Amino acid sequence: MKKLVSTKDLDKKEWLCYRKKGIGGSDAGAVCGLNPYRTAMEVYQDKISEETPDIDNEAMREGRDFEDYVAKRFTEATGKKVRRVNAMFRHDEHAFMLADIDRMIVGENAGLECKTVSPYMADKWKDGKIPLSYQIQCFHYMSVCNADAWYIAALIYGKEFIVHKIQRDEQAIEDLTAIEKDFWENHVIPRMMPEPDGSKTADSVIAEYFRESRKEVLPLNGFDEKLKRRKELQEVMERMETEKRLIEQELKLYLGEAEMAENERFRVSWKSVCSNRIDEKRLKEEQPGVYEQYKKPVVSRRFIVKAA
Repeated sequence: MKKLVSTKDLDKKEWLCYRKKGIGGSDAGAVCGLNPYRTAMEVYQDKISEETPDIDNEAMREGRDFEDYVAKRFTEATGKKVRRVNAMFRHDEHAFMLADIDRMIVGENAGLECKTVSPYMADKWKDGKIPLSYQIQCFHYMSVCNADAWYIAALIYGKEFIVHKIQRDEQAIEDLTAIEKDFWENHVIPRMMPEPDGSKTADSVIAEYFRESRKEVLPLNGFDEKLKRRKELQEVMERMETEKRLIEQELKLYLGEAEMAENERFRVSWKSVCSNRIDEKRLKEEQPGVYEQYKKPVVSRRFIVKAA
């Protein structure tokens, strides 16, 4: 492996810029279509964009803050010492494969990935399971670092501490490398967006990428069968939505003014919720100056399908 850059004193924006130079471990699962929270289209958009948004949330903050604790618990649980690397690495042969790892194991050709997990996600780790996206991440690091194995330690808040060792699998690494190479060389470099996967995230990426329309009419070729299938699905979904709504209406009639009903299998609630909303019509009529000052134009595109 080759050291791309030291991360010890690296500014956050610079670090984000270096991440755009290739596929990192946290990108690998999404590129393979195995990350339930991120898609290949999202990774693509991130790599080709010149923007470096500093996206953060509470879960990400806790993951960073608890990394040292998880590493310490790993040492307590296994007796193995770990060390920081403070660097981003690049694969010797495949320059598009990057690794910014949590820890390396002292005395072993192996590394450690530290995870913090919500107790609501504990079932994903039950009976020795490891989420596929995290397995892919570890194989990615093994490939970049030419390691023999990778450990993954997961702190499930308030429940348990889990340690797994993933052995190097040459076939898995070969397949992963081929997928990442295809993604980088056939999508990122030529600026060719990957195929959508039907997720809501893909919807968001497409809407952001093609934010505004231009007055152009294209011939609609090759979509007749898919549009026919879409119509069939829409009809089925409408029937299912009506049935779902009927069940909910029956439950609401049963509850009446009560806010909850439960048995040993289900709990149903129908609680009063108070929220404040701005009366835009009244504001526009009574305070037109204030309305004009604070109104914000939002550009979006409406998708409609009609049968000829």
